[in-house]
Amino acid sequence: MKKRKLSKIDKLLELPQEVYSPIPKMIITGFNEMIIENFKGILEYEEFFVRINTSIGIVSINGYELNLENMTNDDIKVTGKIEAIDIERTID
Repeated sequence: MKKRKLSKIDKLLELPQEVYSPIPKMIITGFNEMIIENFKGILEYEEFFVRINTSIGIVSINGYELNLENMTNDDIKVTGKIEAIDIERTID
């Protein structure tokens, strides 16, 4: 019941879903930068490969000279030469 009230308030205020839910938001800027909001953890990190866990799946980033920057509890920024991004759904 608490969830239903929150949903009605959110709709009334027209808040974006990423503000009140754990759904990840991915912002890709060219081939050099990617920001993932609402991530859960880093599964693997190499200079050429990064795997990041989110509430709905795993984001894999392949490239060269990859770096993790500006990490907070909710956001992570991946920079470098991004070649490919793969998203694997882990929930239905």
